[in-house]
Amino acid sequence: MDQEENIYNLIPREYIRPPKPPRYTSKFKSEAKDDIIGGKQAQKTMGPPKEVVRQPAEFLKKNEKHPPLPEKKEFKYPDSDKRKPKIPPTDEKPVMGMRTTKNFITQNAVQNIMSVAKRPEKNYVDTRKGDAHALPPSGLEPKFINRKDYGEVPVYLHKRKEDMERAQQEYNAYVAEHFRRGAMEQLSDEIRQHIIDGLKANWEEIHREFQGLSVMTDTIPKKSRKERMEAEMAQLEKDIELMEKHPVIFIAN
Repeated sequence: MDQEENIYNLIPREYIRPPKPPRYTSKFKSEAKDDIIGGKQAQKTMGPPKEVVRQPAEFLKKNEKHPPLPEKKEFKYPDSDKRKPKIPPTDEKPVMGMRTTKNFITQNAVQNIMSVAKRPEKNYVDTRKGDAHALPPSGLEPKFINRKDYGEVPVYLHKRKEDMERAQQEYNAYVAEHFRRGAMEQLSDEIRQHIIDGLKANWEEIHREFQGLSVMTDTIPKKSRKERMEAEMAQLEKDIELMEKHPVIFIAN
């Protein structure tokens, strides 16, 4: 049975816990206890308690130690008769006899968009600390309304008008003299309009050919042709503007 290999060792056996050894107890325990509690006595310093201890059923309740509050009364301001009435609630709708369909939000937006910005005031500063004063009453800003010749036409305009009238009279006399001699005749409206239409047709033809040119002007002939067509269109535009600007045209014979 005590050998290492034994068939009885294959059978599980119940574990038997060994008994614990006895707990250690000091032989000086009673002496130490007597030393600890020997100098203590109940109620030796403060005396017996003066409060009556409550019973377990008489537990402390909420706000029991606080003094009782006075009865609840409605609060009123001393000057309540002079105060303004309260703001009405949001769900209250005032009863009105007339109602408007005006959209105040849209009107305010349009008014702000169409309003002109306020111009800043004209001021001048006369000290290095930045003391500003109004400029109009200071006399520093020139007011042409106070001039003696305010509202009168300047002399140079009178002279220019006289020169233009004299030049027109000389031109009219020149034209009348050539008409008298038969050396000048007036171009009729039909012929003038026919010339304008022909100039516009020529411009359209050159412009159509110009649109068909190559985008790349990498050769001298292409560059020369493009410059020539641009010059021709510019000249035709000047001629058309000249014919349309002057309704009366004279031709020298």
